[in-house]
Amino acid sequence: MFGDLITSLTDWLDDVSQHWWFLLIIVAIALLDSVIPVVPSETCVIIGGVAAANGHQLLPLVIACAAVGAFLGDNLACQIGRWASGWFERLGTRRPSYAARLDWASKQIHERGGLLLITARFVPGGRTVLTLSSGITRQPLAWFVSWIAAAAVIWATYASVLGYIGGATFEDNHTAAFVLAFGGALGITVIIEVVRHILHRRRATESGDDDRADARGQAG
Repeated sequence: MFGDLITSLTDWLDDVSQHWWFLLIIVAIALLDSVIPVVPSETCVIIGGVAAANGHQLLPLVIACAAVGAFLGDNLACQIGRWASGWFERLGTRRPSYAARLDWASKQIHERGGLLLITARFVPGGRTVLTLSSGITRQPLAWFVSWIAAAAVIWATYASVLGYIGGATFEDNHTAAFVLAFGGALGITVIIEVVRHILHRRRATESGDDDRADARGQAG
């Protein structure tokens, strides 16, 4: 039943994608998907890209609306997390295992930095978990906003251009559009994680070399 509902929604989005107010729908769905991950924001943005390819929308506007919606939604999720942080902290005092998970989430955000926010934006549901966690663990707001802005623009550009290039291929096959978007998102996630791992190892190697050089200097 849920699948039928999503199919009906995407069919309706396709039907109304030629209207100017479809851009407002992109903003709304991208925003809602950051808080309620069952909303098909990728599919909506891809449909916007297809509409741009058919001359019904302007691609830069599709990208801008998707980015604005994603940015506002991610910040809303973060603020919800901040608002509920006291409750989560009290829960952690009663349940050590839960406190350990909160501590793990905070360490992961600190260790992986902003790249983790970009990675999570391409994972449906994952972005909601991470933005909420950023709020719950009270990450610096300026840091969060700057990385979320970059993540929103990258995500919006990717999904919009994917629809624009796919054109007629995705117009009558929303499932293929979603599968390709999700597969591409996973690919981007893997690339980002590989780059992060390489940079982490390089920094660790350089730090080890510096320590050995200092030790030789002290011994001399």
